[in-house]
Formats: sequence, structure tokens, C-alpha cells
Amino acid sequence: MVGAAGPLAAARPVIFAQMVDDPSGHPDIFPAEKKQQKERQRLFRIIEDLVKWENATNETVLQLEAQGLGLESYASDLNPVAVLINKAMIEIPPKFAGKPPVNPVAQRQKAQMGKRWRGAQGLAEDVRYYGQWMRDEAETRIGHL
Repeated sequence: MVGAAGPLAAARPVIFAQMVDDPSGHPDIFPAEKKQQKERQRLFRIIEDLVKWENATNETVLQLEAQGLGLESYASDLNPVAVLINKAMIEIPPKFAGKPPVNPVAQRQKAQMGKRWRGAQGLAEDVRYYGQWMRDEAETRIGHL
């Protein structure tokens, strides 16, 4: 695996597989072997989707992760950069899920737009706004250097 993306992508299917029972454990729902096998194949397809890095922003797939199962997510790494990336991708966005941005421009536009903020869109908008603000401040203060 390369960089912080590899461990995150690998953790998704492992967590899912640990949290979901095999269909044979629920004979009341899947009484016949054929039904169990069909459900097992459906679960395998979900695991295949979870392992793909390009699904990191696919909301349908993300709903199946540990957070979607109502669990808290934890991640660790010896590399502090990987820890920061994991925090930014796993721990912080759910705290702001569905919330609007708080930056002044978004606040002025809020009444006009009537937009619903899905997932971490509001947080992403604030990161863009304040990141640009910091860049502009740095340019003003030390740009001549």
C-alpha cells in the first residue's frame, strides 16, 4: 500500500466484514441455502466496492462503513502525516455532516440559496474559504519575500 490512502481503503472492507453476520447465522431471514448464497454474494459485492479508493466520496458506499453502522471510527499510524489525513477523512467530517458552512460569505448567501448541505459539503466550503483567506493573508504579509 502506498501512502495513507492504502490503509484507509483496506480498513473499510475489514470493518464491514467484522460487523456483518454471514447469512447462515440468520435462518429466520434466509432459510434456504440458495437465499443464503444470494445474500452472501450481495455482501461480497459491497466489500468489493468498499475496497476501491475511488469510492471514498461515493455516499452510497460510505453509508455502509462503520459510521453508517452507528459506530465510532478510530484510526492510528506511526506516521503523523497519515494520522492527520485519517483524522481529516474519518473523524472530523461526520461531526459536521449535513451542516451548512459558517464563513461570512456563505452566511450572507444562506437566505438566498435555500441549499441543503449533504455530507461534509458545508465543511468543505469552509475549508476552501478559510484556506483562501490564509493564503491571501500570507501573501499580504510575506509575499514580498
